[in-house]
This record gives sequence, C-alpha cells and structure tokens, in this order.
Amino acid sequence: MESLSLARPAVPPPVWKLGRGVELVLDHTVVMGILNVTPDSFSDGGRFLEPRAAIEHGLAMAAAGAEIIDVGGESTRPGSPGVDEKEELRRVIPVIQELAGRLPAGVFLSIDTRKAEVARQAVAAGAAIVNDVSGLQYDPAMIEFLRSTEAGVVVMHMRGTPATMQQFTQYHDVVTEVRDYLAERVAWLEKQGIARERVVVDPGFGFSKNLAQNLELLRRLPVLRKIGRPLLVGTSRKSMIGQVLQLPVNERLEGTAATVVLAIAGGADIVRVHDVLPMVRVCRMTDALVRVPAEAASQG
Repeated sequence: MESLSLARPAVPPPVWKLGRGVELVLDHTVVMGILNVTPDSFSDGGRFLEPRAAIEHGLAMAAAGAEIIDVGGESTRPGSPGVDEKEELRRVIPVIQELAGRLPAGVFLSIDTRKAEVARQAVAAGAAIVNDVSGLQYDPAMIEFLRSTEAGVVVMHMRGTPATMQQFTQYHDVVTEVRDYLAERVAWLEKQGIARERVVVDPGFGFSKNLAQNLELLRRLPVLRKIGRPLLVGTSRKSMIGQVLQLPVNERLEGTAATVVLAIAGGADIVRVHDVLPMVRVCRMTDALVRVPAEAASQG
C-alpha cells in the first residue's frame, strides 16, 4: 500500500550564524515568539506596551519553548503610518536590555525594525538578530550597520511600505517573483560583505499579497528552498486565516496551526507566532512526521 509522504529531504541541517561565535543549528523547527511593544499592532496592540508587561511576556514565551523573541516597536500592519525613531527606541530598548539579562541560554533576541539606529542600539543592548521587513531597503544606513556587526539578518519580501503595500499585489507568478527577489537580496548582501550564513529569508505572508497569493505561496513553499537559505514563515493570526475561516483575530489559533504544519512540510525552518505554547507542540509533532533522519531515509 502506498503511504502519504510528507518527508523533507534528509540533508545536513542549515546553520544560522548569529555573531559572537554563536550558531543556531536548524535541525528542528525553531519557534520565534512575537513581542509587539506597540499600541496598534493588528493582533495584540497595546497589551505589552508597558515595559514590565512586555518583559514578563517575553520570559513567558521563552519558558513555553520559544528560541527567539522578536521585539518590535513599530506596527507593520496594512495601512500602518509608522513611528518615529525616538519613540521606537523608547519602546524597545529597555525591554531588550532587561530580557538580555534574564533569558535562559539558547534563547535569542531579535529586533524587528527597518531603522539602522534602532537596530544598532538593540544589538548593543543584547539582540542577536535584525529582522527587517523592508528587505534592508528602507534605511540606507542599515547595510553599513550590518557590516559593523555579525548579527543574524532576516530579509523579507514586501513591495512599498506597510502604509501602501496592499496597492502592490500585481504579480505574473507570485512564487517565482518572491523567490527571485529574495535570491537577489541574498546575492546583493554577499557583495556588500554580509555572509550568506548570517541570512534567513522570509516570503512576507500578508505583505503586498492578497488571499489567493498567500495561499499559493504556502502551497508552493518548497520553491523557495532553492534560494539555499533557511526559511522563516510568519502566518500567525493573519488576515488570510480570517478571510478563509471568517473569524476575528483572536479566534485564529486552529487556522494558524494548519498553516504552520503546511509551512514545516514545505520547508520552513523558523515560524514566527503569537501563541507560543500550542505552536511549539504543533511544531514538535510535525517535525516528528516530516523531518526524517538520514539513516531512516537511507533504509527506504
């Protein structure tokens, strides 16, 4: 009897270099917990704006199994007007400083920002990763900063800005165009002195993409593996789930779980989520199904 095969190819796991001699071996799905220190994020805006609440939530996500805490002080929801640098720094730096001294070993901090000065101060405060939704194109000073550090980098696909991105959803083939864009950014970064081993790519679900395009991107995620860098996928509670299930943002847990399972089967190495504990469980179960050890694969 033929069996359903969701197994990913048994190849050496990718490694993500995060500076200071630290390497994150992606032999399992890494959960990145979302920590929005904002009043206006689409899902949890305002819940963690006060530093103490943000710090406690970051510690709770780490205890629940998140290996990366992604701290952001500027909402990038569709239509978001952005926030000035001074305010963004005021929101995130105290939180990163405190978490850096309290997170357990093996849990890393990421700064979700488009601004070079915010990235610089965040890395100085203890962040090991810079997660830039603009693909390092918003602030010309960002690449210069990244040359001066060894921090990991997340490069995401987006057209326009959060305020304008949903005006730019015209594609001939969304999957190949996203793949080509991300491959070009990785190659460009190499030419700028940023080693490939430092870079993770994110196709940007919900950013300048409509429902049909988001679903197609998830179905054909293995195409993006050809870029040769680890994949980060962020579908948590997004409007694509709300549109399919006709549910508000606080009722999208099961829909998120379905997208996380398909993302891992399609090649995701890191998933960025709000609901850490249930998604850690989803990831571990899915890993058991799709991540076949090399010795098992060789036995047929």
